[in-house]
Amino acid sequence: MSNTLQAPMQGQSHAPVAPNEIAVGVVIGRTSEYFDFFVYGIASVLIFPQVFFPFTGQLQGLLYSFVLFSLAFVARPFGTALFMWIQRHWGRGVKLTAALFLLGTATCGMAFLPGYEKLGAHAIALLALFRIMQGIAFGGSWDGLPSLLALNAPKEKRSWYAMLGQLGAPIGFVIASALFLFLYNSLSAPDFVGWGWRYPFFVAFAINVVALFARLRLVLGEEYTEAMEESELEPIRTTEMVRTQGYNIFIGSFAALASYALFHLVTIFPLSWIAFQGSQTTAEVLTVQILGGFVGILATIGSGWIAARIGKRTTVGALAAVIGVFSLLTPLLMGGSPAMQDTFILLGFALLGVSYGQASGTVTANFAPRFRYTGAALTSDFAWLFGAAFAPLVALGLSAKFGLLSVTVYLLSGVICTLLALAINQSLEDQGEES
Repeated sequence: MSNTLQAPMQGQSHAPVAPNEIAVGVVIGRTSEYFDFFVYGIASVLIFPQVFFPFTGQLQGLLYSFVLFSLAFVARPFGTALFMWIQRHWGRGVKLTAALFLLGTATCGMAFLPGYEKLGAHAIALLALFRIMQGIAFGGSWDGLPSLLALNAPKEKRSWYAMLGQLGAPIGFVIASALFLFLYNSLSAPDFVGWGWRYPFFVAFAINVVALFARLRLVLGEEYTEAMEESELEPIRTTEMVRTQGYNIFIGSFAALASYALFHLVTIFPLSWIAFQGSQTTAEVLTVQILGGFVGILATIGSGWIAARIGKRTTVGALAAVIGVFSLLTPLLMGGSPAMQDTFILLGFALLGVSYGQASGTVTANFAPRFRYTGAALTSDFAWLFGAAFAPLVALGLSAKFGLLSVTVYLLSGVICTLLALAINQSLEDQGEES
């Protein structure tokens, strides 16, 4: 088997693209983004209710914090549209540099932001603004490398390459959680709340700088530029995408909804629920979640092996069904002893790794090559928006009022959406083959 990826277009050729090199760029890029993502998510539970919402109770402070948490996901599709426009006018390098600069600026802005006691409501407004900036930057940071891999990877290894970008999520989570755990254990409570929590946000900025240069080295290289052009990976206007490919974006957004719904219910929600219930210490929960992150890494890698044997869509559909069964155990596990809560976290990460490992581009093969670059970005944006944006808010709010059965209902809704979307997509493919 060749150890390079070749452009699929006949009659054209470019310098060979080494899959290992591009894989490193994908993993570094996604890890840096998810580190920012989880630094904010963890701070939403441990810090923001005290620093920005001290005028209300613990539960209400958490819910307010989760409202701001969701703003980034609402902003992501707008960020994708804006930065696709930037790429059309000034190129991929300018687009990626501007997006990561905006992301770093927003993240550092949060690190320097005074709390409610000094700025009052203006502190909350600025935190919301920075969170929206993060969402716009996340949308703009799409570099198309996963799409390039998907189009050019050897057929028998496509599932393996598909999971590489997804590895950034558990890796970023482990790093963010470990950093918070170190600071939490090393500092007094007043120091941690006063200034210690700001350090991970500074680290996020430094990681973004490193990731920027690593990714620019790839996306601006001559062989990658030629490969992107030959694969017709173009920054299509969002209006044209919605008009001509809206059905594919819609189906793709819902095809992996079970995975995205589970995403925040094993990362952010357990930390908030256990903090609200007081059944374990913060250090204990973070420790278990770090272990869960490693389980997620192994499960994500395993998803490539599983999908290579039974197919990507079969993997996503089967895991959706398993997640549905898992959801029925949520009230028992999260409402039980610390050991049972830990079981929920570890088992949840295992399921998340396998399902999320193949969630990217579940049905983006439906897009013609010309639409795949922008289509993959928008599909991911809307999958996050529909499946994960409001998960911590809804899960915690409804669980506090009606019990943990609410989490079961939430997860089951994602499972149903995934199975229906996959069934509809299969039906459309069958009709296409018949015609």
